[in-house]
Order: sequence, then structure tokens, then C-alpha cells
Amino acid sequence: QVQLVESGGGLVQPGGSLRLSCAASGKYFSIYDMGWYRQAPGKQRELVATITRGGSTNYADSVTVRFTISRDNTKNTVYLQMNSLKPEDTAVYYCNAGLHGSNWPPPPGPHWGQGTQVTVSS
Repeated sequence: QVQLVESGGGLVQPGGSLRLSCAASGKYFSIYDMGWYRQAPGKQRELVATITRGGSTNYADSVTVRFTISRDNTKNTVYLQMNSLKPEDTAVYYCNAGLHGSNWPPPPGPHWGQGTQVTVSS
């Protein structure tokens, strides 16, 4: 099974930027569709962005234009570039591997990272 480790979270001012990274172990990273989820306290976990094994991307309406998901299969890593951050972006962000399906939102895959905290506050 694949193991995922997120990094890059922190405290930023509104309007600031962060880049999250998700490093995957194992030999089969390139075959997985990948996604970023987030969960704020007391709220349901929501899908933020996806990227297929072929590099096609999709985004939640709340983050489109501001966020960009990408992957580097040579480094077994998926990224989430977050710009123009808002207080409502505050959440724990989770990497997920093994999403399936072409409709939005696809069901999550079986592999999760431990999460990284993003706090947007002045």
C-alpha cells in the first residue's frame, strides 16, 4: 500500500500564499489519481482538487482560480499551490490516493495522509 506524508502548512495572512506537498512511498504512485481534501473543525471533509494519472485537474468552486494542483511523478509528489488565501480556507488539508471515476466529486481513494494544518488569520 502507498503511504502519504503532507507538509507545507502554516499560519499566513489573508491574501497570502502557501504550497502544500504530499510525498508518496511505493512504486505505483504514477498509476493513482490523487486528490486534496480539507476539513475545518465541526465541518464535513470536502474535496478541494483532483489530478488524474494523466494530469487532468478539477477543482471545487470555492478554490478554483486561486488554487492549483500538480504532480511530479519522478518525485512521487503531488502539490497544492494556494494563492489569495482567505480565513475560510483554514482547515487541515489531507492528501488522498486512489480516487476513481470521472464525475465530480469522485469517491475518495483508500490511502490518506495524516494532514497538515493551514491557518489563515490576521
